[in-house]
Formats: sequence, structure tokens, C-alpha cells
Amino acid sequence: MPRRFKPILAALPEAETVDPCSLASLYSSGEIDLVCVLGPTASGKTRYAVNLARSIGNAEILSADSRQVYKGMDIGTGKDLAEYGEVPVHLIDLLPAGADYNVCLYQRDFARAYSDIRSRGAFPILCGGTGLYINAVTSGYDFKAGKPLSESGEAYVSSPGQAGLPEGSLPRRTFFIGTLVSREERNARIDRRLEQRLTREGLVQEIERLLTQGVPAQRLIAYGLEYKYVTQYVLGELSYDEMFLGLSTAIHQFAKRQMTWFRGLERSGIHIHWVEV
Repeated sequence: MPRRFKPILAALPEAETVDPCSLASLYSSGEIDLVCVLGPTASGKTRYAVNLARSIGNAEILSADSRQVYKGMDIGTGKDLAEYGEVPVHLIDLLPAGADYNVCLYQRDFARAYSDIRSRGAFPILCGGTGLYINAVTSGYDFKAGKPLSESGEAYVSSPGQAGLPEGSLPRRTFFIGTLVSREERNARIDRRLEQRLTREGLVQEIERLLTQGVPAQRLIAYGLEYKYVTQYVLGELSYDEMFLGLSTAIHQFAKRQMTWFRGLERSGIHIHWVEV
């Protein structure tokens, strides 16, 4: 009988300590023009970003989550709006659930919000786990030309022809912070959070409400993860146990893919300062 081996998992990056005062100084001097807090789901990145904003003072958060842009999709996307408290947050609840949205439109909306924050002298912090959205705004990808931002030293200025972008700039000198958590703890957090959302926070009721409001079931399923599996449960296509097990496994796999994306950013030359939360 062939011998079975456990796969060797890649080592986690080493944790660092990031000083908020140093970040504020770097921003004031122009050495950085954005802080990006990224990490896999359930790694504590929102809490870290909010605490960082409070420590820096006069800071505002821009969300980088492809599903939090939709109104009414609160529990399944983990908006946790109360967690932001007095800290302003942008790029959440931009349009109704079921509407069309994509990374190109996100880049446009980010440019508007980012330029507004900078114009008021506030400190911008990008926070989220949608790697494609993060890359689109920190690399200045030009969707019209189909290529990344040029390597010239000039600030990237969006042109009116680029997907309808307004006049505004995208960051060129981003300081990346990654929230670090072990795989075992991350998966345990995912399962605890999922159970809480289903039994206490009303995730099933949220999806029933969206269906009642006319959002097509197939549209919700296309959003994936919570909206896919719970919609199938509401429609009677999955039992509760099938839904929970399938969804838990899918979120674990999603978190793993997120980490793979972020480590890929490092291999491309981007330095991520990993911190323990």
C-alpha cells in the first residue's frame, strides 16, 4: 500500500512592528502616499486598520472589498460598520445588490475618494482582501491602454477617457502592511465567525430579504461563498449541514488563495510588512 505524506506547507512570513508615528512622518515627507492594510479573510485587517487610523489621527479608510460595495449585503460580506466608529470609511454601499460593478469602476471610484481625502489633508488607508482591486489602484493599471502605470517618475493622472475616470491621481508610493495569523487560527476564526453569522447575526434572513427585494438568485449565487451556499440552502438545494460544511471549506480555500496572491505580490518585488494582530 503506498505511503501517504502530508504536504509541506510554506512557512509564514516573519512578523514586524510598524510604528504609526513613523508612518505619519513618511506621509508628511512625501515618501509614501498611501498605506494599504491587506490580508486574508478573518485575519483582523479591519480592526488593525481602524486602530492604525486612530493612532495616526485625521486618517480615513478606503475599502478594497469587491462585495462590500453593494447595499444590503452586510452580514455575508462582514462589513462590521460599527467597528469603524468615528473613523470615516469610503467605497462601501456604493450601489444596490445585483447591480453591475467591476475592477475598472472600482479604480474610478477609488481615484475620486483618494483625491478627496488627500485634498483635505487627511491620511488615506486602503484596507481589504480583494487582491485584484488592490493591485488596480496601487499599480495604477491603465484599463484603456491595457498596461500598468509607466515607470516614469510623474504622478499618475487619470484621463477622462479611461473608463470615465474623473481628474484625480492614484497612489505611487504605497506602504503595504499584511495582517498575519496562523492557518490553524485563521480556519478556527472562519468557522466561529460563520456559525455566529448563521445563528445569531441573521445571514439567512439577509439573503431571504435580498431575494424578496428582487435580486435574482443566480445573481446572489454568482457572488460566491456565503451568498452562493446560503442562497442554495434557502432554495432547498442544500441541507443546512451540506451548506455549512461546503461553505466552511470554500472560505478556507478562499483564504488560502488570498495568501497565495499576497505572497505573489512579494515575489514581484513589493515589500509587505507583516504584523501580528
